[in-house]
Amino acid sequence: MKQHEAVIKIMEENGGFATLNYLNNKVLKVAGVEWKTKTPFASIRRIVQDSRFFFKIKPGLWALNTHKNKLSNNILKIYEESKESFRKEQKYTHYYYQGILAEIGTLHNYKVYIPPQDKNKPFLNKQLKDVLTLEKLPMFTYEQIVNTIKSIDVIWINKRDFPAKVFEVEHSTDFKNSLNKFYELMDFSTNMVIVSHKKKKRQFDSILNLSIYKKLKNKVSFYDYESLEEYYSNPFSSRKNRHICPHPLF
Repeated sequence: MKQHEAVIKIMEENGGFATLNYLNNKVLKVAGVEWKTKTPFASIRRIVQDSRFFFKIKPGLWALNTHKNKLSNNILKIYEESKESFRKEQKYTHYYYQGILAEIGTLHNYKVYIPPQDKNKPFLNKQLKDVLTLEKLPMFTYEQIVNTIKSIDVIWINKRDFPAKVFEVEHSTDFKNSLNKFYELMDFSTNMVIVSHKKKKRQFDSILNLSIYKKLKNKVSFYDYESLEEYYSNPFSSRKNRHICPHPLF
């Protein structure tokens, strides 16, 4: 079996689509395929860019040409949103990135919380409740603070039941709602991350520089979708991603 045939096989078994993370975990286990390279993940990334067989739904999420009209509704919605302006509401894309952040958190041995109102939302061919590990937030501090932050998109809880990292996936041009939630955590050693389109970085910087957010400035970072996808595809490969999820060697 050729390498691209192995990729096709895994995608077919997954309903005609796959993330690079999924392919990296599955393709190398296909019997009868030789990978004479020290960088097989790079080879997989190159293979899915072959337009004869594959098309891109979003960075890091690919599908088979033969299944373009047979993909599940959840995947089709993400594909449709990928062709729209980034300024429009993209709820399926929002759930997609929530799910990615949840899976990365679990991979790094955090307990993962997603708000109850989101747990039945779609994530690829499953639901967000399938990738969370906490049904409710631990009462790590005053009740009013916990009640305020429990609507944050994704929260990683450490072994001592404190929020280690919190993430807001933001499609709008106004980051203030997310920052106001983060403000409740400024007295904790919690890393706070806004995930958004890279074209919104300037807007993010201008809002974070407002005097009312002065105390948050050194606690909040910005991560764009493509960088998140790159990390998700191979989470231990890049030093530049260490502020999202530090590798023990960094």
